[in-house]
Amino acid sequence: RTEERTLKEDLDDDKEKTKRMRLVKTERTLDIPEGVTVKMSGRKITVSGPRGELKRDFNHVAKIDLHHDKENNMIVAAMYFPTSKITSALRSTCSNISNLFDGVLYGFEYKMRAVYAHFPININIDEKKGDTVEIRNFLGEKRPRKCKMLPGVKAERSSDVKDQIVLTGNDIDNVSKSCALIHDSCLVKKKDIRKFLDGMYVSEKRVMKPDE
Repeated sequence: RTEERTLKEDLDDDKEKTKRMRLVKTERTLDIPEGVTVKMSGRKITVSGPRGELKRDFNHVAKIDLHHDKENNMIVAAMYFPTSKITSALRSTCSNISNLFDGVLYGFEYKMRAVYAHFPININIDEKKGDTVEIRNFLGEKRPRKCKMLPGVKAERSSDVKDQIVLTGNDIDNVSKSCALIHDSCLVKKKDIRKFLDGMYVSEKRVMKPDE
């Protein structure tokens, strides 16, 4: 019995040790597409392609090691002794870099629709630059709402769909933030938002690939 007990205790100890073992290294690779050039300096990355150039700084990400493998034409992102919480930042970093590739190759397109029940929303866009969106007659209010687009974002009126605008740009952050500025300018205040659904909403977003 004593021998059986010691064997069970040894097995339990081994299980506890494996539970307590830390992950030594986590690694993800990202292939660099054709037509894209990458320059890296520490955690700062510069990506250039047919549509322009984008930059990102990942110094805020803890414990990440970014390496440009020029032989295999890929970016290697690794973390040493990460916790489960920090490991999630590894995939987010790779997703951000992948969005940089899509931005300089194809660009991003967001579509927004005006939703109203009674008072029609009037949308005016600066046709020359496309960097300013003006919204009038929201809930019958006389106050105009002007939204300045972030750098690199162009707004234009949709030709085939009524009350729809299209925002395009290379930087997904700036395009999505510009949509947020338009949406936030038309929030319903001091009313039940389940009933008053008027506003500007994102209806579609995509990467502007030529085959789609």
